[in-house]
Amino acid sequence: MKKNSQLWHPNTQMSEWSDFTTIVRGKGMWLIDDHGTKYLDGVASMWCNVWGHSRKELVNAIIKQTKKLQHSPLFNFTNESSEILSKKLIDICPGMSSVFFTDNGSTAMEVSIKIALQYWKNIGLENKTKIATLKNGYHGDTFGAMSVGYVPEFFSKFKSKLFQTIQFEAPNPYHSPKNLSIKEFEDKCIENIENRFSSDDSIAAFVMESGAQVAGGVIIYPPNFQKRINSLCKKHNVLFVLDEIATGFGRLGSMIEYEKQNCKPDIVSYGKMLTGGYLTLAATLTTKNISNSFLGSFNEMKHLFHGHTYTGNPISTSLALKNLQLYEEKKLIKKIQKTSRVFINRKKELSNLDLVGDVRYKGMLMGIELVSDKNKKTPIQTKKSINNVIFEEGKKHNVFFRTLGNIIMLVPPLAISEKELNFLIDGTIKTIKGISKKII
Repeated sequence: MKKNSQLWHPNTQMSEWSDFTTIVRGKGMWLIDDHGTKYLDGVASMWCNVWGHSRKELVNAIIKQTKKLQHSPLFNFTNESSEILSKKLIDICPGMSSVFFTDNGSTAMEVSIKIALQYWKNIGLENKTKIATLKNGYHGDTFGAMSVGYVPEFFSKFKSKLFQTIQFEAPNPYHSPKNLSIKEFEDKCIENIENRFSSDDSIAAFVMESGAQVAGGVIIYPPNFQKRINSLCKKHNVLFVLDEIATGFGRLGSMIEYEKQNCKPDIVSYGKMLTGGYLTLAATLTTKNISNSFLGSFNEMKHLFHGHTYTGNPISTSLALKNLQLYEEKKLIKKIQKTSRVFINRKKELSNLDLVGDVRYKGMLMGIELVSDKNKKTPIQTKKSINNVIFEEGKKHNVFFRTLGNIIMLVPPLAISEKELNFLIDGTIKTIKGISKKII
């Protein structure tokens, strides 16, 4: 794809790219370009791919459903695969009772916010209108999602149009205050939340990513941090809303991350890996208490005013069912837990590289923070965007990278083999050494 193409690429400074590599096929964990060059998909095609590319069971599920029914709306109608998938999700998500399908992660979070705010109105508590969040959290690129997941580097240009939220610090071991241990910093974060909850009964919901902040830099929560917030929400009558779009379904090593965190959310959203990464689909789940509040006579206007054209698309929902079936048949979660030991075994090797300040990981997710000064933790600087520099260097070693600023993210397809994961880490080391020669 040449620079004179009319295609506008996401989150990309188009002026620094003369052309874009054209991917024509995918096979297993690899993407193949129009010259036949293979690249290990080190970002799971934006964190969503589960089984690798061209998995026959998933492709056949798409073909089978496409021959029967391509799309039928959930406005006044239903379809079999959406009904079955809803029941399946409720079966695997403890405490949940109802499922609302949307198109992608951002829209799933939009509806989460709307459900949370309307819930209080439906039960007559009009004053509960504020949303609390964690700083550096990310929940999508639409306006509601930007508001609750405000990352200044991404969204400062739109700040005047976003609704205000109450933001709290999240403990980050690598960047915690020098005068506090990480446990002391965590306690301080929790204390700040409790103090605000105790003095403000207008907070409707607390929204956070479950298990880790992913787009915020791969920040893994300390044990029990999420559970402590959940307990505060229950104590102070605040809805607990979780985003598992990037962290659920195995990415952090557990199928349902909030269950691993011993939490009981009121609302939780899924996406990305729900279809194995082959088609777009997301789901927002709620407890019975939440969904029941939307019941009443039509004239009461308690029902949810939200919907998308492709909500519950039968091709996507059929695909999701086959994907979840494969999780069980192939015992994928156990495989992830075994394969992810490769990260543990090779952390030290990565940490010893000159440009590496910190390495953090959980399940099938790793963040490698690049710094020019390890003592000062100064982020590396490059003339071109660091994403461009690392992408181009990674291509030389047959790996596809997409960075978050100075953080290299390793987010491979969940079913990757140990051999391929080692190849990814080898390529990462070669890439870091390659850019080290250019900027030191």
